[in-house]
Amino acid sequence: MLPIHFAPIQGYTDCTYRALHASLIGGIEEYYTPFVRWEKGDLRNKDRRDLDPSRNTHNTTAQIIFKDRDEFLRLTEQVMAIGWRKIDLNMGCPFPLQTHAGRGAGILQHPEIVEQIAREIAAIPEAAFSVKMRIGMAHESEGMEILQILSQAPLRHIVLHPRLGQQQYRGLADKDAYARFLNQSAHPMIYNGDLATPDEMHQIEQQFPATAALMIGRGLMARPTLAVEYADGKSLTPQQQLSSVMKLHEGVYRHALENLQGEAQILSKLQSFWTPLEKMLDKKQFKALTKCGNLRKYREALPKQTAFGTN
Repeated sequence: MLPIHFAPIQGYTDCTYRALHASLIGGIEEYYTPFVRWEKGDLRNKDRRDLDPSRNTHNTTAQIIFKDRDEFLRLTEQVMAIGWRKIDLNMGCPFPLQTHAGRGAGILQHPEIVEQIAREIAAIPEAAFSVKMRIGMAHESEGMEILQILSQAPLRHIVLHPRLGQQQYRGLADKDAYARFLNQSAHPMIYNGDLATPDEMHQIEQQFPATAALMIGRGLMARPTLAVEYADGKSLTPQQQLSSVMKLHEGVYRHALENLQGEAQILSKLQSFWTPLEKMLDKKQFKALTKCGNLRKYREALPKQTAFGTN
């Protein structure tokens, strides 16, 4: 069995979700924070809260996103000052807001910048760096050039999502491209992309025996027990999966009531919990949960497997 890494998902896998998943479900070797970015000369307050070491007692790596050497150095300095020593470099985010600014997968078109950063990585032995990347922004040749540059940097591993940045999540993950990168990588390689069932995870394990681990994001959000099912070699029934989801939801629910202000804010947080889990519910129940206008109706629409307090 390969170790499982939980890919960061903006807006979902914050420190509360990560801690609840680790304690209530588990099966994860390593969690990652959603990417931390430089904004208005500092870290965002929400990122500082998420990086609070007291809220990250499980095995977690801080992920940063940057457009150049200066942002890389500023972010690394700030993250290390908070207490982090494992730092993942986001060279894979495909969303235009980031790529148009040269961040995420956009940086793959700037090998000269990545070369500068590779030299800086070597000059910061106090931190253990890793990279999450695509096979390129517009062409595979871009990613292959970056892979060769990164071979000169001391890295824990490289996570590869075998799509181009411009594809975002369209089409199928290119396993042939993954094989080419795996064969050329000087670092341990972690596979990421289109893993939604234990069978699909086993297929990658068998097809690419040199793979060091699997990273899953959307698949785990839609099926939080996926890593445990893979490790145990036994798929849970839909009822068993939902029972685990309800335990996770109860933690999110209670945290929202205790820490968020106003019913609208609380309800928005709780409703977003179900967005990746739509296929786990029937259409009528999903609509009732995500379209209701107050907490009373929300509680009434919940699957009747867990008791919740009233607000």
